[in-house]
Amino acid sequence: MSLATRRAAESRGRLAEARCALRLRLKGYRILARRFRTHGGEVDIVARRRGIVAFVEVKARDSEASAADSITPRQRRRILAAAKAYIARHPDLADHEFRFDVMLVAGWRPPRHILDAWRE
Repeated sequence: MSLATRRAAESRGRLAEARCALRLRLKGYRILARRFRTHGGEVDIVARRRGIVAFVEVKARDSEASAADSITPRQRRRILAAAKAYIARHPDLADHEFRFDVMLVAGWRPPRHILDAWRE
């Protein structure tokens, strides 16, 4: 992948994450973190609504189907590792329910929010 291609993908990803964060806020979520990184992995968005903390993976592709297909078992493990690190750093959230969501971004349609996309 060329540097220009990598930069374009990074820019597209940041825009998709911003759109998803806005969509979540409009749905009543509070954004706790964006691009939370650890040595073991990364979570694109950490959001809370009522008693639920959602670890949200954002995928932007040309179609929703290709976006959904791009989430690999390895990525899920990395997201889980980052989620565990986040929880460890925020013990005040220990009494909340946790779930893993996905937001699919394709074109300029509103992001599609898939609740509880997988369980660990």
